[in-house]
Amino acid sequence: MSEKIQRTFVREEAYLKLRNWIVEGTLEPGLKLRDKELAEKMGVSRTPIREALLRLEDEGLVKTKPNRSTIVSLIDFSNAFHLYSIVWSLEQLALSQAFESITDAHIQAMIKANQRFLQKLKNRDRLAALEADNDFHSIYIELSQNKELEKILSGIKYKLMRLDLYYFEKVKDAHLSYEEHQQIIEALKRKDLSSALTAVESNWKESFLRMEIQKK
Repeated sequence: MSEKIQRTFVREEAYLKLRNWIVEGTLEPGLKLRDKELAEKMGVSRTPIREALLRLEDEGLVKTKPNRSTIVSLIDFSNAFHLYSIVWSLEQLALSQAFESITDAHIQAMIKANQRFLQKLKNRDRLAALEADNDFHSIYIELSQNKELEKILSGIKYKLMRLDLYYFEKVKDAHLSYEEHQQIIEALKRKDLSSALTAVESNWKESFLRMEIQKK
């Protein structure tokens, strides 16, 4: 977290680095942020840091208290169901549009991504597990050739990244996502679109429910 950033586009780079540190958990929920310290770590003035913090507050990733101290926002579960339901609905649409283009090679790529996902979970490598999970789903999302849909899903999944990382860290049954991925794969092998669409919804819905149980 001590990497200096280039002077070009300083404001944007400062914002992106801070956003990534928060989403990935490098800056933990509840942590007090000091613009001077952050500026020193990035090798910039305090002005772009302050501007970045204002943007992050608008996005809900940081919160400024009445005494003007700024902290990393706690993870918000209140809107999780709505976001997850949007994801599975849009992924079902993507799969429907991609279905006729899915080949054995694509299915093999999904199998490999799912195996990598399980291995990273076992190694407790949350970021790599999330990357493998995204790789699995992105195969049919990209095959849909629906760029607008792909863009929307990417934005929503970025908002869910903090929740997903929490999920892979805290939820004991996160490995069940691997088995749910297998159900999608088996349905695609049978060329059974209806079952595949049901399995996509089940994967996201069950992940949400496991997270809900954990936080109670």
